[in-house]
Amino acid sequence: MNMSFKRIFIIVMDSVGIGEAPDAADFGDLGADTLGHIAEHMQGLKMPNMAKLGLSNIREIKGVPKADKPAAFYTKMQEASNGKDTMTGHWEIMGLHIEQPFRTFPDGFPNELLQELEEKTGRKIIGNKPASGTEIIKELGKEHMESGALIVYTSADSVLQIAAHEEIIPIEEQYRICEIARELTLDEKYMVGRVIARPFVGEPGAFERTSNRHDYALKPFGRTTMNELKDAGLDVIAIGKISDIYDGEGVTKSIRTKDNDDGMVQIVQTTKDDFQGISFLNLVDFDAKYGHRRDPQGYGEALETYDTQLPELLENLNEEDLLIITADHGNDPVHHGTDHTREYVPLLVYSKAFESGKELPIRQTFADIAATVAENFNIQAPEHGKSFLKELK
Repeated sequence: MNMSFKRIFIIVMDSVGIGEAPDAADFGDLGADTLGHIAEHMQGLKMPNMAKLGLSNIREIKGVPKADKPAAFYTKMQEASNGKDTMTGHWEIMGLHIEQPFRTFPDGFPNELLQELEEKTGRKIIGNKPASGTEIIKELGKEHMESGALIVYTSADSVLQIAAHEEIIPIEEQYRICEIARELTLDEKYMVGRVIARPFVGEPGAFERTSNRHDYALKPFGRTTMNELKDAGLDVIAIGKISDIYDGEGVTKSIRTKDNDDGMVQIVQTTKDDFQGISFLNLVDFDAKYGHRRDPQGYGEALETYDTQLPELLENLNEEDLLIITADHGNDPVHHGTDHTREYVPLLVYSKAFESGKELPIRQTFADIAATVAENFNIQAPEHGKSFLKELK
């Protein structure tokens, strides 16, 4: 039988890799294994619901039993694009292939970029290093208040962040400064994924970041399957940072989330909506709170919590729904450094309409998800990717 589904729910467990990719050495990531190393650290992960779907059937994960009859179709996917960041992974999931990787700046930004930014904004720059946002305003906030200089910093991701006090630099000017920085970093020699305004208030020793954060992302470098869905009058519900990652392209409704738990609440909420198209969630905490901070204990606990939230989602799905669970890259918390790791990602595909799941061939690109979504909704197929829709039987 050839099925098509009315609604497809996609969960990206941000950074939940399942072992080094064949080209891991090219990225300095030999031996990276996000799920494997976390499971070892936890002396076994308790994820009974992901176990039933077939997580350990992809590859054995300590503490997660293999399912005799996995409820989901299962395999792993290899990234085809040249990169291991959030935007590259997500853009590939929706059908793109990124040749030139976004740059990260472990030693700060080049002088020539900062000089241009100083000239165009009329303000000096301090900082210019990878840092935690709360730490750098603690360190440089007083100097910034006295001098009016911009605090510029980065992270393990491809981001240029600008922190400024709202009473020293009014929020409109902060946004204008970030727009200038966005313009300058569009140059191919910089390839910065996002510029982020990071406003704060308060006094030295008691600074607080405000909710006026604003992200200036890049548009995807081509049309994605989300654009095709939207243009065909179908729904694209973006939950968490999905809308930011695609700079709003192809999104029909955007739902902000506070954290992973809120993300799971929101995706369950969308099962109660009568829509046709996709509901697309990113669970960012695995990456931001635990992977980059190299915290295998926190990461493991977050995975176990997520597992306890899955049943409510599964119960709320109906026979016309398809659920796809995957990731966008790895971020092994016991690996060296603090950045992402080049790994395979899990792929679990579930519907109540399936009698049981089985193994799918290893996917050569994340774009197979886009191709499957496109075939299901009978819209223009992406240039990259091979649909697995007909294999779900």
